[in-house]
Amino acid sequence: MIRTPTRTGIIEAMEKIAAILRPTPLLPVEIDGVQCWAKAEVLQPVGAFKIRGAWHRLSALSDEEKARGVVAVSSGNHAQGVAWAARKLGIAATIVMPRDAPKVKLDATAALGAEIVLYERPGEDRDAVAASLIEQQGGTLVHAFGDPWVIEGQGTAGIEITEQLGREPSRILACCGGGGLAAGLSLACPESAIVPVEPVGWDMVGQAIEAGEIVSVGANPPKTICDALQPTATKPINLAVLKDRSDAGVAVTDDEVRAAQRFAFSKMRLVVEPGGAAALAAALAGKVPLDQNTVIMLTGGNTDAASYAETIAAG
Repeated sequence: MIRTPTRTGIIEAMEKIAAILRPTPLLPVEIDGVQCWAKAEVLQPVGAFKIRGAWHRLSALSDEEKARGVVAVSSGNHAQGVAWAARKLGIAATIVMPRDAPKVKLDATAALGAEIVLYERPGEDRDAVAASLIEQQGGTLVHAFGDPWVIEGQGTAGIEITEQLGREPSRILACCGGGGLAAGLSLACPESAIVPVEPVGWDMVGQAIEAGEIVSVGANPPKTICDALQPTATKPINLAVLKDRSDAGVAVTDDEVRAAQRFAFSKMRLVVEPGGAAALAAALAGKVPLDQNTVIMLTGGNTDAASYAETIAAG
């Protein structure tokens, strides 16, 4: 029987996560005269929300599964979440990461004790690399977004938001790669509109929602500074959750993302990586209506110092 993510699963995940992690702040932020809210997942121990899904997934493994280890694919944030959870639980972790991932993410993942296997992006299929590793050495695949436990774990951010706000948000703007966070939030906050925000040319979740079927990125996709938001397609499990719960979403440009990074730095005193600033970019660019119950996810803050300094200085 194929497991599907549920709100009940999210509540169970919340109990586990609350035992080891403090809630991240829900910060007031004014945009174009409207005071809305920002969920600062950049302040997680690994600098990103991915720690939620990783902990829920790995802590649900049987003793036999834990002994065999885990394999994950990630450009860096899920990698660190899995590595962090694996170290805490005494599980061996192998992470398939793109060779062009930011050095800060590669170094942080290695520092947490995970074994890193590099692949070429574009050129190699990271899921195929992971499948080959599992065939060779065994282990459980911990998919970055297409795993029911991971989706439930990410949804715990929505439970926290509701408790902090005192009500469900009117809408939640979610930085979106494969759709794990957006799917989790949609289950956690059934009364909230969920708005996936993706890089231009990489809006595979938005296109899939609009088409009602999986859409893959083209042969020559545009470059984006949002290294964390480049899955080539969403998964059926994510689309099944989102197709009746989410609008098609919006896409943001690199310049809009950089402007959001500068805004977070100057107005909120937060370091936000490009992919983690996509939702804020959509809000600042006027691509999504805002009100006092709107929540903007700031999903990650793992960025190389040199590129970040260049972005901030350009403002």
